[in-house]
Amino acid sequence: MTPQIEIGLSKRGERAYALDDVAVVPSRRTRDPQDVSLSWQIDAYTLDIPVLGAPMDSVMSPATAIELGRLGGLGVLNLEGLWTRYEDPQPVLAEIAELRGGRSNPATIARMQELYAAPIQAELIASRLAEIRQAGVTVAGSLTPQRTQDFYRTVVDAGVDIFVIRGTTVSAEHVSSSSEPLNLKQFIYELDVPVIVGGAAGYTPALHLMRTGAAGVLVGFGGGASSTTRRALGIHAPMATAIADVAAARKDYLDESGGRYVHVIADGGLGTSGDIVKAIAMGADAVMLGSTLARAEEAPGGGWHWGPEAHHAELPRGERVHLDVIGPMAEILHGPARHSDGSSNLMGALRRTMATTGYSDLKEFQRCDVVVAPVPTVG
Repeated sequence: MTPQIEIGLSKRGERAYALDDVAVVPSRRTRDPQDVSLSWQIDAYTLDIPVLGAPMDSVMSPATAIELGRLGGLGVLNLEGLWTRYEDPQPVLAEIAELRGGRSNPATIARMQELYAAPIQAELIASRLAEIRQAGVTVAGSLTPQRTQDFYRTVVDAGVDIFVIRGTTVSAEHVSSSSEPLNLKQFIYELDVPVIVGGAAGYTPALHLMRTGAAGVLVGFGGGASSTTRRALGIHAPMATAIADVAAARKDYLDESGGRYVHVIADGGLGTSGDIVKAIAMGADAVMLGSTLARAEEAPGGGWHWGPEAHHAELPRGERVHLDVIGPMAEILHGPARHSDGSSNLMGALRRTMATTGYSDLKEFQRCDVVVAPVPTVG
């Protein structure tokens, strides 16, 4: 149990750590990087690298999902995004890239809300997933809990391999007096495909999600580069502590269920290769990347990055941010790197850290030693 800190006479809180607050410690053993395996398996699907592409329109299109699959990862297509609202979303993507004004310009937000008000078309969901399937890679698509009951049958019938239910936060016990909430346990039980669900940011909510039968749990709460959730809602989950807490839930659920392993996937705030390294060191099995892959030449955002929160119809809590395009996706993931800031050759950096600390696979590396060593502020 994390000791609580007295904030004031009437309130206590736990000390939580971000990924910048921790560092990996080398051990007595090192090994050859070529002897390190980065592969992981979720349900029946084995992937060469522990990377999922975030279901964001600036990151994943059918083409980039296919490219990520060919590079060893898993691209997750946003099935509520522009690719399922427009037959040809390229002019819309170009317009978003050309919108004037600052990050939180009201006119920019209003125009994005208008563009995303176009109806989702079931036939486009089916055709986009079919396009990915024809390329011979693992097919994954994402819906929010609010849209899952409307479109899940279309998604399953289209032949999705892995189904993702992703929101800012997803609970196993949503309460509503005005509508029938999604019964996650019943829904997952009745599906024939593995389901990844999240986000969750603590031990108890993650354990409840694991009990629904989910194959994986996303860890995070509005921690990405384009999110303003902390400013808008006052909610924030420092990732190092969140991952460690959810990994503890995974261990306890493994015992409770008699051996059922649920994968922990860090989702948000992973801007560099060092962040990815530390996320796995804290207990994650894989990472879901947004802004990191939005820097790729193939990314549909063309150097701009935004999440679904940025165009929320009632309470936008995200921003359209501009990122430097640094190279092709293959270079970002596998190198060779032309940057020294941890933005490219992400998997090469992970492999080298694992070799430097003496671990040969991801499960072993989760047991590495870490220290609390906050990055000092400059200035």
